[in-house]
Amino acid sequence: MTTQTLISGFGGQGVLFAGKFLAFKGLVEDKEVSWLPSYGPEMRGGTASCGVILSDEPVGSPIVSNPDVLIAMNLPSLDRYENDTVSGGSIFVDSTLVSRKVNRDDVKAFYIPATQMAIDAGVPTLANMILIGKMIKETGIFSFDDMIDTVKKLVPAKKQELVEKNMLALEAGYNYKD
Repeated sequence: MTTQTLISGFGGQGVLFAGKFLAFKGLVEDKEVSWLPSYGPEMRGGTASCGVILSDEPVGSPIVSNPDVLIAMNLPSLDRYENDTVSGGSIFVDSTLVSRKVNRDDVKAFYIPATQMAIDAGVPTLANMILIGKMIKETGIFSFDDMIDTVKKLVPAKKQELVEKNMLALEAGYNYKD
């Protein structure tokens, strides 16, 4: 089984960290993994995207042209990648920042007010992990068991206070009912 995921938004929204989290969790679960970040030269505030491929077989190319899963953290990302998502795929939208609905009826669309949820939970920079939590729940790509182990290994040692906050965000997304 192969799942191609594209995460896209503005620089500073944690797009690359979210992709790195998925890739690292894939490695922990013995998947073949590709992680390909892409961002504009201005980085914070510019466009950023990250392709992650998780597979049971070796990954031939790291490029995600037609994602099975799209996580759109802003309107330009939804506008740009919605039509590239495969039929039968899933699109996760941060509905705090994106006011429009997905225009297709051949994909599953999920609207999560991730930015507002992050602000309300006191973790304003972790909308990315709320969206990842919801994506994990809806796609079943990973079990939620042992998620904390992956977070602990991925968060740098000097920022270990963020482990609990990342787990709070993942759980909020995982448990969100839309």
